[in-house]
Amino acid sequence: MAQRVELRIGLALAALGFLLAGLGASVAVLARDLDKPTDQLALLSSAFAVGLLIVAATGALLLRTVAIGTVLRLGSLVCAVGAVCLALAQSFALAIAGGLLIGVGGALLVLVAPLLLHGPTAAVRLTKVNAVGSGIGIFGPLAIGAVDSLGATGRLALLAAVPPFLLLAALPSPGDGPSPHDETQRAPASHLFRGWLRVVLAVAVEFCFVVWAVARLAATGVPMAAAALLGSAFPIGMAVGRAIGPLRWRDWSPVVPVGILTAAGTLLVTSFDAPAVVTVGLALAGFGTAPIYPLTIAALVATPGINPARLASLGALASGTAILLAPTFLAALAGWLDLRTAFLIPLPLLALLWAISRDRQPVPVKEPA
Repeated sequence: MAQRVELRIGLALAALGFLLAGLGASVAVLARDLDKPTDQLALLSSAFAVGLLIVAATGALLLRTVAIGTVLRLGSLVCAVGAVCLALAQSFALAIAGGLLIGVGGALLVLVAPLLLHGPTAAVRLTKVNAVGSGIGIFGPLAIGAVDSLGATGRLALLAAVPPFLLLAALPSPGDGPSPHDETQRAPASHLFRGWLRVVLAVAVEFCFVVWAVARLAATGVPMAAAALLGSAFPIGMAVGRAIGPLRWRDWSPVVPVGILTAAGTLLVTSFDAPAVVTVGLALAGFGTAPIYPLTIAALVATPGINPARLASLGALASGTAILLAPTFLAALAGWLDLRTAFLIPLPLLALLWAISRDRQPVPVKEPA
């Protein structure tokens, strides 16, 4: 039963990972197709974030009235519709609607994943299924670049995510989630806020690269199709990082060593204007960023004394807040300065994440028996 649940969550996150990894290339291609400045297309990631926020506001209530398996199927169907809208959009409004639907559907998937993969090995199981998503995500920008090089808009490649989503929507429910935690010993509000903030920072750093990596490569002078192909360096780094899992160094939080690698990749992306160096920087940043979200979301959902459904909704709120603010702020900086300089924004986010992670004990990561 546990393996079947992991398989379905892995399939859901694989299809979602394909869409999200292709989001940056889609932004760049859509800007060209609609003849709009790239920074104006930040609204696409904002629409995705709004979808997350909608689910965050309603998730706890939804999970009290609808079975978790049904939510998984609903999220898959909504994602499929959103992918079709974004792939075929001939107008800015339809593209934004597609981003919003992918946000709502993706948020439903993100909402149920930590609930279905709960328990003392949640961090390992979440890292494993996220590794599948990152691995498949490699093909997102590659497929967009390949299709675009053939003369059609590369966004048509997003349609490849639709069949897996429809399959998941058609399958019977994989089961219900965990029982609520014992609420007799509630965690302090400050502990809960810090857990939420750690997820915000983790997702913010990741989506700065997801949304703007291809645009950064295009700014180095390479053609759009080549930029989309080279943009796969970030999801490749993510896939490798999640396959390896959290890095350990003495008694430090595992967030610290992977954060150092992410910072090093960020400096390569911003310090040089050579496509090859930027590509290497993206791969290194992806490798470093990879374990941060699974670690932080598993720690948040494991907070004692609070119903896990509420915590999962709080995690969706954290993701939506990060995706709404970070890429949009980076785009605003790019309009004021330039994209190369604006890409330094992950560094202060990482510094704050380190500061609030130093005295946090990592969640258990032993393999399931």
